[in-house]
Amino acid sequence: MNIYDVIISRRTIRQFEPRPVSRAILEKVVNAGRLAPSAANMQPLEFVVVDDEAVRKEIFPCLKWAAYIQPQGDPRPGHEPQAYIFVLVNARIREKMSEYDVGAAIENMILTALGEGIASCWLISIDRPKAVEVLGIPKHYRVDSVLALGYPAQESRVEEFVDSPKYWQDPDHTFHVPKRKLESVLHFNKF
Repeated sequence: MNIYDVIISRRTIRQFEPRPVSRAILEKVVNAGRLAPSAANMQPLEFVVVDDEAVRKEIFPCLKWAAYIQPQGDPRPGHEPQAYIFVLVNARIREKMSEYDVGAAIENMILTALGEGIASCWLISIDRPKAVEVLGIPKHYRVDSVLALGYPAQESRVEEFVDSPKYWQDPDHTFHVPKRKLESVLHFNKF
């Protein structure tokens, strides 16, 4: 599959198969994040991978899922992520303006994971103090976001954006995600 096909097939997934993601794939995903563009090449990001079942169980309650449709959008029992990648910002390297680095790293990781058949959900609603405690993260690091990973156990479809960006879930647990049409966001030469 070429990169454009990977990009247009990417959807957020919140239900995962109870099948582990290999460390080789997790390392590949983090390496893709590490190699993302970085403002002034400062490289303030570091990553904590959580794949141990006991630690995953401690982390799961620290995360909030699918805000528009809570709690039915949360992973159901037995369908939780099989791994998490916490994206940390080392404040000793860069205190501000790291969100550009994070965005580039996350997108690289999402696409690399998808290329390996691994689905993901990017989460920013996190009980950071509890996650820092569970993971033993030093004080000079800031938890930016988390990438939840696993083999997909649900479908997610793009729908035409009409009046609202709110996604929904049907009775079969398929997510429906409104996206604006290309014609409504694309401008050549002038607005």
